Amino acid sequence: MNNDKRRQIFERLRSLNPEPRTELEYATPFQLLVAVVLSAQATDVGVNKATRKLFPVAPTPEAMWALGVEGLAGYIKTIGLYQTKAKNVHALCRLLLDRHGGEVPREREALEALPGVGRKTANVVLNTAFGLPTIAVDTHIFRVSNRTGLAPGKDVRAVETRLEKVVPAEFKRDAHHWLILHGRYVCQARKPKCPECPIRDLCDFKGKTAEP
Repeated sequence: MNNDKRRQIFERLRSLNPEPRTELEYATPFQLLVAVVLSAQATDVGVNKATRKLFPVAPTPEAMWALGVEGLAGYIKTIGLYQTKAKNVHALCRLLLDRHGGEVPREREALEALPGVGRKTANVVLNTAFGLPTIAVDTHIFRVSNRTGLAPGKDVRAVETRLEKVVPAEFKRDAHHWLILHGRYVCQARKPKCPECPIRDLCDFKGKTAEP
């Protein structure tokens, strides 16, 4: 795929959704951080159902720490791996209070030092909370990047590195939102909805699906 096609892809995705947003519900950087940690191997819909009850009770690191691990687990037990996530989020709150004055740090290294926070989570927080042009590669973006030929790579880090190189600067801040939504609703894993895809003619996928 050449750079002209890549630009056209993002121009089309932008025209359809000029201001893309995460589907996770949050009111502060802290709440976003918690929601993203909880979203690992879980759906945004499932996370939102839990945090709609959790965040009003514990909107800050102090309040969430005060719940204790068991109290926190009670709010998120509908989410996969909730016991491990409760421990991580509880410990994360303590470190935010001890090291960062209760604020979410804006540096990747500091974010990745928090329990339950990996590179993808840090990228989402840096991008969505602080507006940095990072690209968080999840399973949707990995699939879309490889299937379309946009930014092929053997693993998520390789795809992230490739996207950083080939996505035009004006699209970088919103790129991962567009690609996640495209993978979630159109370029789906089992049967991509090629007939209704807005970038079908720009995509290199040889197994395009036809009209049912």
